Amino acid sequence: MNHANSYRDLEVYKLSILLSREIYDLTKSFPKEEIYSLVDQIRRSSRSIGAQIAESWAKRKYEKHFISKLTDADGEQLETQHWIETALDCNYISRKDADNLLKNYASLGKMLNSMIAKSDQFCNNKNTEQ
Repeated sequence: MNHANSYRDLEVYKLSILLSREIYDLTKSFPKEEIYSLVDQIRRSSRSIGAQIAESWAKRKYEKHFISKLTDADGEQLETQHWIETALDCNYISRKDADNLLKNYASLGKMLNSMIAKSDQFCNNKNTEQ
């Protein structure tokens, strides 16, 4: 495993940022009546994933906290999948867009779960730079 000096170096973090931007761009076309409900919910959950990954990085000194934050990130990605499916059900997004996003969020979830399973490789690092 390559050494990461920052959470910004993690591929899972990079993917979370890319996907949150895709969600942002996609939700620009949602109806106005959804701005304070579905748009707000899906943007918040998609953005929270990267934030939870960043927080987990800061908690590496405490493996259980590290795992807890990554578990929160996984919960947020699953919530985002729910909102994607809701947007599809409301015909706000195409089946193609939904399938692509769901596939990418599932991959992100696998990456998070791999980090959880290998948490000792992240937490036993003597160099805990922010």
